Amino acid sequence: MKKKLLALLLTACMVVSMVACGSEAEAPATSEGKELAVQIGPDPETVDPALSSAIDGGNMILHAYECLLTVGQDGSLQPGQAETWETSEDGLTWTFHLRDGLKWSDGSALTANDFVYSWKRVCDPVVAAPYAETVLGMVKGYEEAIAGNADALAVTAIDDKTLVVELNAPCSFFGSLAAFATLSPVQQATIEKNGDAWATVAETYVSNGPFYMTEWVPGSHITFSKNSNYWNADAIKLDRLKFVLMEDPNAAYSAYQTGEVLLIKDVPTEEIPSLEGNSEFNVEPIIGTYYLSVNTAKAPFDNVNVRKALSLAIDREYVANTLMQGTYSAASNFMGPGWIDTDGTEFMSNANGGKAYIDTTNHEANVEEAKQLLADAGYPNGEGFPSISYTTNDSAYHKVVAEYLQQAYAELGINLQVNIVEWSSFTPMRRNGEYDMARNGWVGDYTDASNMLDLLYSTNGNNDGKFNNADYDAAMELSRTTTDVEERSKALHTAEDILMEEAACIPLAYYNDFWLQSPKVTGSWHSAAGYWYFMYADVTE
Repeated sequence: MKKKLLALLLTACMVVSMVACGSEAEAPATSEGKELAVQIGPDPETVDPALSSAIDGGNMILHAYECLLTVGQDGSLQPGQAETWETSEDGLTWTFHLRDGLKWSDGSALTANDFVYSWKRVCDPVVAAPYAETVLGMVKGYEEAIAGNADALAVTAIDDKTLVVELNAPCSFFGSLAAFATLSPVQQATIEKNGDAWATVAETYVSNGPFYMTEWVPGSHITFSKNSNYWNADAIKLDRLKFVLMEDPNAAYSAYQTGEVLLIKDVPTEEIPSLEGNSEFNVEPIIGTYYLSVNTAKAPFDNVNVRKALSLAIDREYVANTLMQGTYSAASNFMGPGWIDTDGTEFMSNANGGKAYIDTTNHEANVEEAKQLLADAGYPNGEGFPSISYTTNDSAYHKVVAEYLQQAYAELGINLQVNIVEWSSFTPMRRNGEYDMARNGWVGDYTDASNMLDLLYSTNGNNDGKFNNADYDAAMELSRTTTDVEERSKALHTAEDILMEEAACIPLAYYNDFWLQSPKVTGSWHSAAGYWYFMYADVTE
């Protein structure tokens, strides 16, 4: 019976090439059992752990893969593929001890060598992983590895169950990096056999987490099924986790109302007033900032006075409290609430001598200063300033913010054109610098301030604005190498000082996540990093 079913399914795969039908050694899931359908975004740009830099794809990877360590509901580090780990007295050597009997979703053995391969792959210049410097820049041999000598990276499998990592300098948050999706293990044989296409269809998407991909219908859904080879499979209650791929918030809302999905991230903004007080409507703060990237590599954005003028022209209180209906908070700094300083206090409270970089309560004065800065740049009243474009995707508040920016910049005599693009095209365009100004944002992967400040380091793969400042780089380099916590704190604050003084990007608002969730969903949780954890969720009637 099983052979007949597989034959039929394989025939279906050949007829409908866009629908992949399970990993190589697993029978695809049937329609029986418990399924949780959720909407957290449209088609992801990628679900390759090394390449993903967006939260929607990252949320899917979170369920398909498991790193050496994981993050618990309380934010603490917990064992993942590694059952135990220790750090040397000097903080330079981290040793991870893997669990017994780990397997890939196809049933083959997973060993410490798989982590060695995967981490070296992140450093491969051909792969061009955007997070490479962030997650491995402190590992000994990184510079040689990123230049093409992968074997220089000091990541070693002592045996099948022991992974040793040597650092250039102590890194107090390296445990958080060991739990970060970019450093998930990926299967070497699958990648070498299938090339870049390995992460584009379910049949070659071999993983090691609580779920494995069994179907991907672009524009419709991605389904993950329970991975019986996962070390903690007995604790997984769902048979399937279905990510319904929708970019239109109204379509998502309709699907929620009919029960097609039990959680939606993209709630239509016009519905928010009517949802106040509804127990199914959730609003929670996350560590992150909604900001505008400015392409500093091209005129007129290579002029700091222009960038400052474009920043000061924005009424952040109006954007956050009116346009965003209070679901976001006005941003006066780049680093907002929730980021932790080296002494355990909030980073924001120690920034800029305790003062906000931008006075968000005095918009009229800010606009007058913006006009003067624009005149100083050679564009009095906007005369001679070229028409510019603002690129964004159309979801949540992005379009209304774009339309507001047109009005705000018109006050300076600047003509702004809005360029709306699909999500799957938006992130590569931004990363490649194919824009004038663009919507951007960052939600922290861990609470150390370096996680977001690293974005503006000149060679960082997520430096979409191409900001390049030697003093900024020097401050960030010092923060990576010093063992003095006070000196490290000062270096990180110096970096933010430079960022804000140079208007390297334009912080707009601090993020909150808001979503609708059915009471039928139990056992899931939402993190300050903006992820939903459905591994141990259940669906009740």
